[in-house]
Amino acid sequence: MSDPFSPSPELAAIAKRWLDMHARRQTKSAANLFSNSAAVTFIGSDADELITGPNFRETFESFYNDHVNLIPRDIIATAYEAGDFGWAYTTLTVEAPDAGKVARFRISMVFTLEEGVWRIVHVHNSNPTPNMDSMGYEARNLEELAAAAQSPSFDLGRTGIATVMFTDIVDSTALAAAIGDTAWSGTVTTHLNDITSCVQGSDGTLVKTLGDGTLSTFSSAQAAMIAAKSIMERACSTLQEPYLRVRIGLHTGDVVEAKGDYLGSVVNKAARVAAMAAPDEIRVSDATRAMIGGSTGFEFTDPVSVPLKGLEGEHVIYRLSWRPPDA
Repeated sequence: MSDPFSPSPELAAIAKRWLDMHARRQTKSAANLFSNSAAVTFIGSDADELITGPNFRETFESFYNDHVNLIPRDIIATAYEAGDFGWAYTTLTVEAPDAGKVARFRISMVFTLEEGVWRIVHVHNSNPTPNMDSMGYEARNLEELAAAAQSPSFDLGRTGIATVMFTDIVDSTALAAAIGDTAWSGTVTTHLNDITSCVQGSDGTLVKTLGDGTLSTFSSAQAAMIAAKSIMERACSTLQEPYLRVRIGLHTGDVVEAKGDYLGSVVNKAARVAAMAAPDEIRVSDATRAMIGGSTGFEFTDPVSVPLKGLEGEHVIYRLSWRPPDA
């Protein structure tokens, strides 16, 4: 069966134009791009932002006329169409200059062809809050890496007290779709080479890669944190698109080898800690934080007690600062 959907540069351009108008509070122009159907629906990122029903355009305009002015940046739109139906998904950064806030958004849009003109029949906004706030979100890539580490044939590279580090690229699926498989493969290869360099530079062992995620071990917590900071600095200093946003998690514990199998919860907990990290963030467990004692050169902020999937009780985790003081 042939695929009925084909890429639609036209819908991608319409989606980007609508997002720009909406963010800049050009509400009348934005409202005019909506369908005349009674099924038209707008779902915002706030609990009260749900607009539908008969007078949709008037309600939309009224609701957003008092909206703060926003500055949209780095809009990436991918769209497809089949006959008189189409859809698009987009990612963008939105700046609210008056509030001094910057947020990432993911927005999906459904289109219908009305009298030869593409109209929007559905919009769904998603403001991906940090996993720390939403709780329970687990990155599948990290889950798979953690599961692989329990394999009897798997070699973590060390036993005894070790610090385990997981890394993961945020929104990798959307980025891969936006730039294509070939370009994405090159981007990931460069990223993994950078991670390998940082890990080996701190005398760590890069145990496994899976897609764009990595699992590494270190003999000391300090070495692991130095590597984590180096990885973040490299990822955020690139001048070439796509700009990668990475999350990193660290946990320290006793890794015990028994008949080829590595026991203990250190690997699972490190994966859970990584899944709680926001984009551009390093999170460390209380055990990792405690290992370095009063060593200088590390700043820990935002301690929070959270439940971690599959692990009993509450767990304190910290944000490890990695940016220069004037950044």
